[in-house]
Amino acid sequence: MCMKKILFVALAIMVLLSCQKKEKNVRSLSGLNTKDFVTKVDGKKTGLYILKNNTGLEACITNFGGRIVSLLVHDRKGNLTDVVLGYGSIKEYLAKPDGNYGALIGRYGNRIKDGSFTLDGNTYDLPKNNNGNCLHGGPKGYHNQVWNAEKIDAQTLKLTYLSKDGEAGFPGNLNVTVVYKLTDDDALDIQYEATTDKPTVVNLTNHSYFNISGNPGTQILNNYIYINADSFTMVNDKLIPIAIAAVDSTPMDLRKAMIIKAGIDDSYEQIQLGKGYDHNWVLNTKGDINQIAAKVYSDESGIVLDVHTTEPGIQFYSGNFMALSDAGKHGVKYLHRGALCLETQHYPDSPNNPSFPSAVLRPGETYKSRCIYKFKIVPDPLTSKDS
Repeated sequence: MCMKKILFVALAIMVLLSCQKKEKNVRSLSGLNTKDFVTKVDGKKTGLYILKNNTGLEACITNFGGRIVSLLVHDRKGNLTDVVLGYGSIKEYLAKPDGNYGALIGRYGNRIKDGSFTLDGNTYDLPKNNNGNCLHGGPKGYHNQVWNAEKIDAQTLKLTYLSKDGEAGFPGNLNVTVVYKLTDDDALDIQYEATTDKPTVVNLTNHSYFNISGNPGTQILNNYIYINADSFTMVNDKLIPIAIAAVDSTPMDLRKAMIIKAGIDDSYEQIQLGKGYDHNWVLNTKGDINQIAAKVYSDESGIVLDVHTTEPGIQFYSGNFMALSDAGKHGVKYLHRGALCLETQHYPDSPNNPSFPSAVLRPGETYKSRCIYKFKIVPDPLTSKDS
């Protein structure tokens, strides 16, 4: 009898180990293997989490930097196509720590002038990792941290992270929660929340690089772009805001969908400073999540990406600083301007600009932000520039 119990326990252990092994070797529809994302960074375990909705869409997210590694949506022909750039293993992400493909960005997305700001009479010094400025929270920002992950259901992933007081120079212990949900109306809904025990500044965003053409090895110059904004933040030669200006009669006027190649190399000084589009637009949406803040359309695939947000601004970046022939998933070589980013946000350098919407968070308050990347299809190629 005792021997039977021993055999039963041994068999149960073997079955459990077999199931665990299978879980570590799940292959996604996009061709990713979960085992390629399992390692430890600073003593914390990383992994890949696969979300699926009821229409067949799939999102793969790693808790290293909260990165969207792949996002499959339907094209005009009904085929699933991956619309974000990224790498096929955690090893590749770790080898390129300055890369932001698909990452959660914080504590402050975009730039803070001279890597410094003053709050309540106290001056805080931050990493200067971009032309003497602090970019995306510094080199050890949230994009290079391991988040705690909990898969709520087949369509929802919850990530949490404690950003400690003084991390990268920012004040306050910041408890951050980010929820990714792949909805049945074919959207990736991202909801951010944060609380602090000291006055601080917060600006969280996602840095996905989108190429919705169905071919990640091409440029995005033939995509159409629309941004619901009458003005934008003009920048200096270090891409720090210097003023808010009207978009009228400039290539920054994207209130009617325009093919990207029409304005990306314009002689307009702001375009030259950014080496293309790399600016914050002041949205007309006024925090209304139901309004479209921005739209991208590919005539090649028929895919339309609508962006909704509660944030006052959006950074349209046209991949001007992408490295030539960076090898991504499945060995595809990504090109200069091979993707675009639409980062919902507070304005760059808001902590140093009292006239901008405040990015200050105080104890007892809850930071909340929401971004929806919604996908749909135009069944036939367009005959005009309107998308």
